[in-house]
Amino acid sequence: MDPELEAFIPFFPKADLADPAAQRKGLAGLAARVPPPDTTGMEIEDRTVPGDPGVPVRIYRPHGARGAVVWLHGGGFVMGDVDTEHPWAGRIAAGSGAVVVSVGYRLAPEHPFPAALEDARAALAWTAAHAAELGVDPGRIAVGGHSAGGGLAAALTLWARDRQGPPICFQLLNQPQLDDRQESWSARNFTDTPWIDRDKVTASWRHYLGGTPATPYAAPARAEDLSGLPPAHIATAELCPNRDEDIAYALRLLQAGVSVELHQWPGTFHGSQALLSAGVSQRQIAELSAALRRALTD
Repeated sequence: MDPELEAFIPFFPKADLADPAAQRKGLAGLAARVPPPDTTGMEIEDRTVPGDPGVPVRIYRPHGARGAVVWLHGGGFVMGDVDTEHPWAGRIAAGSGAVVVSVGYRLAPEHPFPAALEDARAALAWTAAHAAELGVDPGRIAVGGHSAGGGLAAALTLWARDRQGPPICFQLLNQPQLDDRQESWSARNFTDTPWIDRDKVTASWRHYLGGTPATPYAAPARAEDLSGLPPAHIATAELCPNRDEDIAYALRLLQAGVSVELHQWPGTFHGSQALLSAGVSQRQIAELSAALRRALTD
């Protein structure tokens, strides 16, 4: 493990999703301790976009933005909202120069699949329909997210391809949660890794699926056909249960003719970029922002 990250391990909470309500409070507390992003010269607005029910979004509008990303937070499908995502959405907007539409999708287990995906679809449709209002090119709309949000972003690209939904030009997947089967080497062996381990991933999928069989729109790794999807940037952490399923997904995208940039960060663990004082965390956030900037401005 990167020594700068290892020093913080004793302060990380135990991985446990048995009580989602308690974990939501814990995540909110952690997010509140992250230094706020520099949003100088950026318009930030909270809105509710049409959906059933309405979907809360927080919009970050840097001056001169040409493209936008529908951004989906992490939290194992059971935690997180636009407030806990503020440190990351703001940094992505500042670093990429893109409009970020951060989505407060409904959470499991109260709202199992497909509620979160429906909210993500509503946010994508609203962003495409309001591109002129946002000041961006409707052909430069990306989707992205971290962890469960990365899985939702991948599912959203499958849905948009299959249903001729709003065009998506790029997918930015950071340590995405893609496969409920947990059959990869990293999923089977990382049982005591910080923040996220096998048991927490298992509980996350149980809450999200609600006892129903997984489909590719819930677990994108189950999709048989990955052709025709937008170019992807996939980032993985070395000590993360999701690592191998993410690498396998990247390879399958490549084999389906999809352009992919894959970045495996050695010495990191799931969500360790929250430790902003570590040099590797700073490089991770900078690279995610740069990848989005390249996709939306070139």
